[in-house]
Amino acid sequence: MKMLLVEDEPELARDILEYFSHEDYLIEKAATMEEALDRIRQFEYDCILLDIGLPDGNGLTILEKLKSLKKQDGVIIISAKDSLEDKIKGIGLGADDYLTKPFHLSELAVRIMAIIRRKKFTGQPTLEIGGLKLNFEEKSVFFYKLSLTLTPSEFRLLQYLMSSQNKVLSKTTLAEYLLGDQYDFVDGHQLVYTHVKNLKRKLAEAGCPDYIKTVYATGYKFTAG
Repeated sequence: MKMLLVEDEPELARDILEYFSHEDYLIEKAATMEEALDRIRQFEYDCILLDIGLPDGNGLTILEKLKSLKKQDGVIIISAKDSLEDKIKGIGLGADDYLTKPFHLSELAVRIMAIIRRKKFTGQPTLEIGGLKLNFEEKSVFFYKLSLTLTPSEFRLLQYLMSSQNKVLSKTTLAEYLLGDQYDFVDGHQLVYTHVKNLKRKLAEAGCPDYIKTVYATGYKFTAG
């Protein structure tokens, strides 16, 4: 997957680039509006991470350009501004999501994945792999015709794993995803272990193969077939 980061804060840009370099993303960086405009004229991206406050202009201008070029790149606005007006304008110009700084990088990763999933699965409200079917609107899970009863956290965990099929997700990434701002106050790795254990048990009881694999000393990955 190919992404463009439009961000002029060196420290944040470095953190984002380093984080996603370990997640099998090809990510390019632009620090100014002009540089970003030059790149979007030439290339297509699965997702653009767009700061509004750039040294040579407003990032919303980039959204306007994307719209005029009829580009289909996914866009997440990442901004220090938490203004309702900015959010409404950004979404109105075609942004898919809006994330206010500061944020956990795992949360950004989940939002990127959601956008790419929507594009990949043409906006369908379900995801089906290996007989497992998730309905995002109804929050229901089936293994073929058998319904599974999952807790909200187990559903979110399974959704994240399935949406990242064949990718290794670290325990820290999963813990930050499940806990958000509470990550610093809870034993996140133990929580993930418990949820994965319960999820694997429920899947096995439904007759589902062992799709959730443990990657020693790292985390977990979902592999079907």
